Amino acid sequence: MISEKKMILLVILSFVIISGCLEPEGVVKVNLSNRTTDNIDNSDEQILRIAVSSIISPDETLVYYQDMFDYLSLKMDVPVKLVQRKTYQEVNDLVRKNSVDAAFVCSLAFIDGKDQFGMELLVVPIVRGEPRYYSYIIVPDDSNIKLLEELKGKTFAFTDPLSNSGKLSPEYMIAKIGENPETFFKLTFFTYSHDKSIQAVAEKMVDGAAVDSLVWDFKNATYPRFTSRTRIISKSPPYGIPPLVVSKDIDPVLKEKLRKILLQMHEDKKGKEILDRIMIDRFSEANDSLYDSVREMKKVVSDAKTKDT
Repeated sequence: MISEKKMILLVILSFVIISGCLEPEGVVKVNLSNRTTDNIDNSDEQILRIAVSSIISPDETLVYYQDMFDYLSLKMDVPVKLVQRKTYQEVNDLVRKNSVDAAFVCSLAFIDGKDQFGMELLVVPIVRGEPRYYSYIIVPDDSNIKLLEELKGKTFAFTDPLSNSGKLSPEYMIAKIGENPETFFKLTFFTYSHDKSIQAVAEKMVDGAAVDSLVWDFKNATYPRFTSRTRIISKSPPYGIPPLVVSKDIDPVLKEKLRKILLQMHEDKKGKEILDRIMIDRFSEANDSLYDSVREMKKVVSDAKTKDT
């Protein structure tokens, strides 16, 4: 049974996740004028709209992407609008409807988008010399839990239903030991951003979480207030990194212009400074096969769920 204290913490956590009130890690003044969170007006075609999945929370996303979007606006010679939604699926829907020109999405969201409506890869970031990342299973730093198996019967935070590192990967790990999340964990829920999952573990609102290595590593290197209070107990095999995608119906001229600017960004002094700040080496073209291991995990998890029903 969950203790009364833990249950109270979980109720509080559910409220702050729904209301978006988990405390941001840093107070940074940013220009909110280039962010769109409500209905999208496509009447002005002289605007480049780029959606960003909620890999990190909304204000953190703006801080992270602000300089890059300003750079793209300068190079494209049009205003660039950041478009945000709560879930990965909502961002996929924007791409499907051509409501945005491009989007930064999760690896699993890309696979679903490609299968469902022909979402296309544009470029991928190269981090530490490779277009790959990992899923970390984290626990509070003073927890006695050392293995994934020891989280059985505990509380656990997933990121988003379409998150590879924050949902599919841990599901796959659990399936490989003959379990499923519904019976393995005492209680699970979604935080809808990796920084919120990190904070939830740091504040001991949950016993563990699965998070994107890119987010954990970036936070740990730049502002380790919460990462320093967590400990990694499991690191997945490498997966194809979250890409920048476009709709199959995007204007070919716009598509190629955006691709060229991003591929050459690291060769420009200002562009390299921006990439260095967010710990990206450069952008690169990529083959769809980069995501085959995620497809294989998806099949294993799907087969395991079918077997359990």
